Amino acid sequence: MNTLYKRIVVSYISSGKRKKKLSEYSSYEIAKAQKQLRKNILRTIRNILLVIAGIFSAAFGLESFLLPNNFIDGGATGISLLTAELSGISLSVLLVAVNIPFVFLGYKTLGKTFAIKTMLAIIGLAVVVAFVHFPEITKDTLLVAVFGGFFLGAGIGLSMRGGAVMDGTEVLAIFLSRKAKTSIGDIIIIINIIVFSFAAYFLSIETALYSMITYLAASRTLDFVIEGIEEYMGITIISIHSEKIKNMIADVMGRGVTVYMGKGGIGKAGEVKERDIIYTVITRLELSKLSAEIDKIDSDAFIVMNSVKDTKGGMIKKRPMKHD
Repeated sequence: MNTLYKRIVVSYISSGKRKKKLSEYSSYEIAKAQKQLRKNILRTIRNILLVIAGIFSAAFGLESFLLPNNFIDGGATGISLLTAELSGISLSVLLVAVNIPFVFLGYKTLGKTFAIKTMLAIIGLAVVVAFVHFPEITKDTLLVAVFGGFFLGAGIGLSMRGGAVMDGTEVLAIFLSRKAKTSIGDIIIIINIIVFSFAAYFLSIETALYSMITYLAASRTLDFVIEGIEEYMGITIISIHSEKIKNMIADVMGRGVTVYMGKGGIGKAGEVKERDIIYTVITRLELSKLSAEIDKIDSDAFIVMNSVKDTKGGMIKKRPMKHD
């Protein structure tokens, strides 16, 4: 490692801490900091690429589907589209102007870094909409509603994966939920009812109904992008043969397992016994096989299954599924 690179790594280590000379750091400390610095750089590059992909996906949905057919979406984007349709003001200008109050709320609620990322993503979307022109794909109203929402939702979801938001409604919902003790989902629904009511009044009921389909397609796509493509199951198993089941999950299924101590009893007069409780995460495709293997060991085992949106770390994304 050359001296300049070492000094960069040392500067990264000592950020926010007492400065030390280069010679005061051990080789292990420098190597550890080097690895962490590399991970942070790669994460930053990944986030930037996700936001850029999100910007172009959202711009494609707007220009190729929604704008030519006068459809709108929900949230701040829907407000911008509706205002652009009624006033003739450029959508690019409105995308920035409408979201500025939400960015300010994001600064107050979620911090400076989030607000800066969000503002850059919104400006990026406005610039692409203004200067990059995508062709109109179809005039079919149902296709416009579904695929316009799909590409817009994918764009917002990708940008959120990258740490930014292109629609400030989510920020407003978080802010109001903290003040009014109301769920974020309820606030978003109320906002969108207002937006679509205005669309029905100023445009037409038919346009508002199709725009609701656009919103539903966008929200489902956003959930899909945010929650992950792969679907996992968290499995909790309580059995008197916990040791055998634990070994089966590791050896036969090839998955990691967590064991923790619990107590179990039945009814008011039931005897309370300490038990090893097993927890593992598998893909949905492995669920049938796991159930069959557990049944071979203990057909009376108590099994609780929960959906897991996504995972990070551990073995599940590192090791392939074992097949018979």
